Amino acid sequence: MRVKTGFVRRRRHKKLLKQARGFFSGRHKHFRKAKEQLERSLVYAYRDRKNNKRNFRSLWITRINAACRLHGISYSKFINGLGKANIGLDRKVLADLAMNEPASFAAIADRVKKAIA
Repeated sequence: MRVKTGFVRRRRHKKLLKQARGFFSGRHKHFRKAKEQLERSLVYAYRDRKNNKRNFRSLWITRINAACRLHGISYSKFINGLGKANIGLDRKVLADLAMNEPASFAAIADRVKKAIA
């Protein structure tokens, strides 16, 4: 028995082509090219969501390190001292303090120095 897909196929194609909006040339017009490009784009999106987390952590560490050097302590000793001083702030918060609230970061750095010594 032969079944014609009709509106089901059209609905599936329209859904995929809607996701492919903004792609270059035939990649947003032709179903097969759009499907290939969309699969690849979703792979890139998944990969780069992971890389984005990695990049931000690296940025936070760089900012904390720069602020620590201003207070005469290395990054590794600072992180070690945070544990000894029972300060439970993560790198995101510490980087924000280093950028926007230098006085608060200086207080934390002093506590860390006392904990190390």
